[in-house]
Amino acid sequence: MEIRAGKVIFSSSGGTAEKNSVSCKISLPTAWIKALGFDKDDREAELHFDGHTISICKKQTADSFIALHKQSGHTLKKYSFYDNNELCTVIYADHTDKTVFAENFTDDLVKTAFGKKQFPTWDDFCAFIEERCIPAERSGLREYLECIGLDEYEPFKIIMKTKGKMAEDSQWIDVEEL
Repeated sequence: MEIRAGKVIFSSSGGTAEKNSVSCKISLPTAWIKALGFDKDDREAELHFDGHTISICKKQTADSFIALHKQSGHTLKKYSFYDNNELCTVIYADHTDKTVFAENFTDDLVKTAFGKKQFPTWDDFCAFIEERCIPAERSGLREYLECIGLDEYEPFKIIMKTKGKMAEDSQWIDVEEL
């Protein structure tokens, strides 16, 4: 690993930023940027911060997520989330390493699976799936599970049976193994 010293550049924010707002920038060696595959036409990046370290990488695409996880032999599923017949969000879920990639197809945040959250976690995904199921504490749950052919409350299996359809809305989920 190559290590270099650098300085953070602080400057006044412009545009619609609040008064006294500050922007921070760090200059990176061009060779590093080229090695990551960035160029003037392909500049989208993801920044990761764990409380101590910042890392930068090319913004992941659905194709790159699928290729990486399929290459590893992981169990990968595609969850297409619809409102009526409008495709709103596609979620690619790796059930082996418990990672997800979500891609929105509408600007209406109310119709998306994760609202304004661009990088959902596995926990966010599980919460979304559970929201599309009958509540675990609902009376008559045992009878409901028997009706759909399940022995126990497992949200992912319930979604496979019900497509995540709820009485109070027109949203549903199509699940596909990749």
